[in-house]
Amino acid sequence: MGLSDFYGSTTDTDKAVQLIHRALELGINFFDTADMYGPHTNEKLLGKALRGKRDQAVIATKFGVMRGEDGSFTGINGKPDYVKSACEASLKRLGVEVIDLYYQHRVDPETPIEETVGAMKELVQEGKVRHIGLSEASAQTIVRAESVHPVAALQTEYSLWSREPENELLDLCRESDIAFVAYSPLGRGFLTGRFRSLDDLDADDWRRNTPRFQPENFDKNLELVDRVEELARKRGCTPAQLALGWCLSQGDHIVPIPGTTNPERLEQNAAAADIELTSQELDTINNVIPANLARGERYDSGGMAVVNG
Repeated sequence: MGLSDFYGSTTDTDKAVQLIHRALELGINFFDTADMYGPHTNEKLLGKALRGKRDQAVIATKFGVMRGEDGSFTGINGKPDYVKSACEASLKRLGVEVIDLYYQHRVDPETPIEETVGAMKELVQEGKVRHIGLSEASAQTIVRAESVHPVAALQTEYSLWSREPENELLDLCRESDIAFVAYSPLGRGFLTGRFRSLDDLDADDWRRNTPRFQPENFDKNLELVDRVEELARKRGCTPAQLALGWCLSQGDHIVPIPGTTNPERLEQNAAAADIELTSQELDTINNVIPANLARGERYDSGGMAVVNG
């Protein structure tokens, strides 16, 4: 997402392609995009980067959050006809014949989940999609969806400062053999220690408008980051590696998807897969950084209204 949208200055196309190729070299093969990133440009970028390398990659994309060409948000749509037209458009932009994992980006409150998943099931039957997933869906919605077609993955925000999935979703996914794809495992970059003030963000960076980056919460959340940095120093790794190692340690079914635009940080993130935290280290992390320590909601009121749908 960050290569094309939301986080201020976008990455030069050639550099972005090189970054994706480097990820492949490092053994990273799972690439997550969505039609609304850009909007639409991120799928084209990924398609360009993976041209001639399709067999090396698992591609996940999403539908459901509608945006105009000017970037404006125009609603959430899970209607069957829209599901199918969105899939056709994504296939074309990606330049592929089949999408490995196709998510409903946000649950449409106006369309029964059974109808949406029914359309996704037909895409699987037609050979246009291999597996289906949901993003920011509630446990109840997942159970209803599974009555129509198996859900391969649930994507929801999860990190040291966003631990709500521990209340119900992680166990449900484990018991139902559903992969839990943790987005923003680095707290939208905050947990890496890169940001010490709002001035460290571009003027048009979307994060400036989110609650956890607001002045009344920013300094308190820096205290959380200081704890992460101290634990990372003791462990001999970067704060990002500690955060990713913690996330990976929460279950074999958890797949964190950190984003970056920087080749050096890409390599550091990949190396986090080799970090094995002991039970004692995990206990220490949980004691030093307990759940609900972060100040502020994940999104503004509009964004929060469509999570856990």
